[in-house]
Amino acid sequence: MYTFDELQTLVQENMNKENFIEEPQKLFEPIDYILEDGGKRLRPVLMLMAINLYKDNIEEFMKPAIGIEIFHNYTLLHDDVMDDAELRRGRETVHKKWNSNVAILSGDAAAITAYLYLVSSDDKYLRSSIDTFNKVAMDVCKGQQYDMEFETRMDVTVEEYIRMIELKTGALIAGSLKLGSVFGEASEKEQDMLYKFGMYLGVAFQLQDDNLDVYGDVETFGKKIGGDILCNKKTFLLITAMNLANESQKSSLDSLLSDSNISDEDKIEKVTALYNEIGVREIANKEITKYIDMSIDLLNNLSVSEDRKGILLNMVSILKDRIY
Repeated sequence: MYTFDELQTLVQENMNKENFIEEPQKLFEPIDYILEDGGKRLRPVLMLMAINLYKDNIEEFMKPAIGIEIFHNYTLLHDDVMDDAELRRGRETVHKKWNSNVAILSGDAAAITAYLYLVSSDDKYLRSSIDTFNKVAMDVCKGQQYDMEFETRMDVTVEEYIRMIELKTGALIAGSLKLGSVFGEASEKEQDMLYKFGMYLGVAFQLQDDNLDVYGDVETFGKKIGGDILCNKKTFLLITAMNLANESQKSSLDSLLSDSNISDEDKIEKVTALYNEIGVREIANKEITKYIDMSIDLLNNLSVSEDRKGILLNMVSILKDRIY
């Protein structure tokens, strides 16, 4: 059995051996740039962990695992363009370092590269793995569309927001685990259980990301704090605040969201102060805990030995311990 750290190292070592640059170089340099800037490599690690629940020979599936990481970074690259984000993992985003046209075209090339890595697996897995991957890819696009639509709506509900992040964030984590269970030749029932486990985990991660955008530290978060506030992004925090605010608080929030003259620093400070008054951080933490607990319940019901699922359980427990 591999630990999370061992798999993280293994994925990185194998990625370091890959050459992502080909002609024309200017198309592939941004792909190499986004892949070299680190990250937790969570999705390929989760895929390999799912395989390792059922098999020991995980290294033959390293190429599809790297494909998952490439696809994840493609989604971030395009997401940064749409959000006009300046930083990703503490470095300039691709569209800021080059330009938006480069980011879009290189992102497209990254998505195709991800498929090339995925189909390197044995033919007996191809139909199931491609079907799973296609569903994930489409769900991510659906989630991004909902996210864009929410930008012009002030009546987004918590339920709609959760559904959006299930698609935009949860689907790729869930799909990584399901792909692992496909390669691990698990039963369809267990494939579905691991998919749901990943979906709950993905929602918890995104809710935590919402929290960190307001309450995190830029050195560890890797992005500017308060970015969601500045662009009036409909996050769990903002939606909950609008739902629970009293008349005076709601008036203040409305004013802050529509004020085009307020400085960035003032807006972040005042919106955060209202969040603190309303108590949305604590509410978000409870919601994160709920989804983590549901994911743990699913893991506990897998029909594999305790030592095999123990590493996944430990990873989820660590995430839960870091919430408060």
